[in-house]
Amino acid sequence: MPIRYRLLALSAALVFAPGRSPDPVLRGYDAASSRVEREWEAKLQAIPSPDSLREYMRRLSARPHHLGSPYDRDNAEWILARFRSWGLPAEIESFEVLFPTPRERIVELVGPTRFRATLQEPALAVDPTSGQQREQLPTFNAYSVDGDVTAPLVYVNYGIPADYDSLEALGISVKGAIVIARYGGSWRGIKPKVAGEHGAVGCIIYSDPNDDGYHAGEVYPAGPYRNETGVQRGSVMDMPLHPGDPLTPGVGAVTGAHRLARADATTITKIPVLPISYGDAQPLLAAIRGQPAPRSWQGGLPITYHIGPGPARVHLKVKSDWNMVKLYDVIVRIPGSTAPDEWVIRGNHHDAWVNGAEDPISGQVALMEEARALGDLLRQGWKPRRTIIYAAWDGEEEGLLGSTEWVEAHADELRTKAVAYFNTDSNGRGYLGMGGSHSLERFINEVAHDITDPETGLSAWKRAQARQIQVSSKKERDEARNRGDLRIGALGSGSDFTPFLQHIGIASLNLGYGGEDGGGIYHSVYDDFRWFTMFSDTAFVYGRALAQTVGTGVIRLADAPLLPFEFRNQAETFAGYLDELKTLLKEQQETVRERNQQIEDGVSAAVEDPRRPRSRPDTVEVPPFLNFAPLENAIARLTRSAGRLEELHKRLGDSLSTGIDFARVNGLLIRTERALTDSAGLPNRPWFQHLVYAPGFYTGYGVKTMPGVREAIEERHWDEAQVQIGRVATRLQELAAILDDAGKLLQPRKD
Repeated sequence: MPIRYRLLALSAALVFAPGRSPDPVLRGYDAASSRVEREWEAKLQAIPSPDSLREYMRRLSARPHHLGSPYDRDNAEWILARFRSWGLPAEIESFEVLFPTPRERIVELVGPTRFRATLQEPALAVDPTSGQQREQLPTFNAYSVDGDVTAPLVYVNYGIPADYDSLEALGISVKGAIVIARYGGSWRGIKPKVAGEHGAVGCIIYSDPNDDGYHAGEVYPAGPYRNETGVQRGSVMDMPLHPGDPLTPGVGAVTGAHRLARADATTITKIPVLPISYGDAQPLLAAIRGQPAPRSWQGGLPITYHIGPGPARVHLKVKSDWNMVKLYDVIVRIPGSTAPDEWVIRGNHHDAWVNGAEDPISGQVALMEEARALGDLLRQGWKPRRTIIYAAWDGEEEGLLGSTEWVEAHADELRTKAVAYFNTDSNGRGYLGMGGSHSLERFINEVAHDITDPETGLSAWKRAQARQIQVSSKKERDEARNRGDLRIGALGSGSDFTPFLQHIGIASLNLGYGGEDGGGIYHSVYDDFRWFTMFSDTAFVYGRALAQTVGTGVIRLADAPLLPFEFRNQAETFAGYLDELKTLLKEQQETVRERNQQIEDGVSAAVEDPRRPRSRPDTVEVPPFLNFAPLENAIARLTRSAGRLEELHKRLGDSLSTGIDFARVNGLLIRTERALTDSAGLPNRPWFQHLVYAPGFYTGYGVKTMPGVREAIEERHWDEAQVQIGRVATRLQELAAILDDAGKLLQPRKD
């Protein structure tokens, strides 16, 4: 039977597997307050409406609404009006940021034959919004430097560091060349970054049909996948250095803020770059000769891919208008009744590259239904214990601009008051995906148990468990069956959680449904209402599920007398990261030993056979053994501290003792994620202050855990690796000390 139906059968079987007892007392509540909270949560979950979600999407995605466009501002004002109509105190906060838009774009083959790329996505008769060309941004990569270059063309596969290692082994240089790379393998901004580091003078990025085109399925408009004219727009800002406005790193881009000169902005690319479709890419790739590309580099076009350089020569030109534009963040603040200076924050962005029905409106409409539900609860007499902030961010697509500038502008307050941040972005049909801070792993698992999957009738947790059992390795399958909580992923970058988690140190979650709505319209003109309602969450039932999931999480965290953080899962996860670092070092050592042995074997063979050349490459020093003891000791202490705190938590039982000062305990728990940050930041990128979670310097969106240590080992900077081990260990010791202090306050008083 089809995979989907096998999964449903497996899900049904899992209903009868051992699980939680029905309606347990919520973590952080006693029995009485838990009953009250569940009543409010049931009311909230009944409110979100698929019909409302559909109409919000129809309105918000009706026209292109990129940063700085008239409809972007119109949408912000419309969202503001809706919030206020639901009785929510809301306002718009504006920031002024640098945003280049293209004036001139050229990609043309000038030899040995001539071809000029169209750089255009045509309107489709069946798709009414695809023809709004006067309002659409052209196909381009934001924050590409201006440039006009003509050079030989070299195919570099995905254009990631490992691909350049392969080119070096083949004796091929890209110095003075224009490279063409396919999307995938890493975030797009890494491709021109690495190309420039290797001496390339320009970069072209194309979407290969192997990845999201006709090799994946029917192409749009007949199916959901990318057609031959579809182009993925996107920012190539060097966000692993810092996201946000390139001219105001670390400070809010408000009136009067100190701004760098554009020439001094470090996140603008060093070489020009443009994206193209696979229809435009095929003549360029076909003109490249030289040796055939390795089998793993061959894409889906009906040609043999060659590497080059030559004889293909390409002319690439990018010239932009470098304008300052206003962005519009829409902010709701619902004051807390008991702890107004503790903030629970929820966000999704409202801007898009074009019409953006999937990205981001599918998530934004869920946020709006949550906000409408909160307004309804307030009218029924509900009052949150903590302040709740809802935010519709602007400028996310260009480099997390709206969220980053807001966080930087409010940094001092956030460091003191922020409890947690809930993020969503795109949403679709399928399974609940959960990522974030591991102190919130237990919490979000418990929320997922209380949400009904709209297709199977199982809990969202049970369906996510079934998915993990279906697609994972044996070890992961066994763990999904037997571990009480499903593991959540660590967060890298690519959405608005980044400034909250990795700059300020605010415990964060990134949530969304998906996995059964594959497509290829990402960042194209075809990401619109027609595509979404034909090929994704067509009945908007997963939009409702997302609103129920995040809305429940927000009010459960906002209302909890004792913050429901849990640290044993966190300590276990961090221990796993340490094991990965040890394995990484061992692999480096074994690789060098094998290479050196091969060199020695070659020399011995040359001595035995005088006809063989005597020259040889130099051997490399075997990586040293690093002293991981500081990290081992810190994780051992964190494990003990987390265990003691959990035992004290359990002793509270079904009633929260009035003899305990929960306000002081919560104040300590709020500091736990901050304890994992260091104001000096990561090596060579001080904006990223979290020492456990960060995007990789050469992965962009992909996470590197304990990144200072991990990247030093990868780059073979052994002294730096030892320093970073000590820095992370110090932060984990500080976290353990906070848990110990919280435990002392949870000790029941003796009469």
